[in-house]
Amino acid sequence: MCESSRQPVAPTIKGPVYLQMGESKAQSGVCVLDLNLSSGRPVSIEELTFKNHYTAYLTVRLLRRSPEQGGLARWCTAVRDLPLMDNPHTEGGSQDYYSLHRTQMQEKPDHVVTVRLILRQPSSAWLTFSLEDIRVFPHMEPLKEPEKEVSDWLSDLILVDQHPDLEGLPDPQTVSSSIQQMWALTEVMQSNQTSASIGRFDVMTIEKDIDVLQMKVDISVK
Repeated sequence: MCESSRQPVAPTIKGPVYLQMGESKAQSGVCVLDLNLSSGRPVSIEELTFKNHYTAYLTVRLLRRSPEQGGLARWCTAVRDLPLMDNPHTEGGSQDYYSLHRTQMQEKPDHVVTVRLILRQPSSAWLTFSLEDIRVFPHMEPLKEPEKEVSDWLSDLILVDQHPDLEGLPDPQTVSSSIQQMWALTEVMQSNQTSASIGRFDVMTIEKDIDVLQMKVDISVK
């Protein structure tokens, strides 16, 4: 599918919510983003893209409402602790673009109503961390060509005539007989040439015999 033809779902993003530890309100290094796919019905996800902003690890959880389970919604983990930075304490990968395809997920992202992104940054070197430019692309089933019926396959076949048209051709037996006569005359001529010299009268006689035989062959062919 062409990139320009894909249209992402417009989710409602809730958060980010940074979790704190107890009453001290110290940062726990965990942030939660909820993407509500408010299209009125569940969405099957093809791809999830985003730009990182100093998040070290990403976990993706899906709230799925399967019609096979009577519409009951259940959470599942599709991606667990995916590294987004080479090292939480260094810049590598901190602002890169990422793409998560459905084939990279542990659970099939079908019939999803909410996507929960759990971000972790164990390093205290960064004051804030999050994800930006988040896009959710729906899964599109490929179009299938209609299956052909047996009658359609038979109509596509080209019938080949196994019997060639012999009309207008000479009789094979007649042609074979004429060729044998010419071969016999040739043998006689070769025998006469080796046994004795041929006079002028003999040559004329042989030429006459050849002409007569040739006329027979022509008549047979016609």
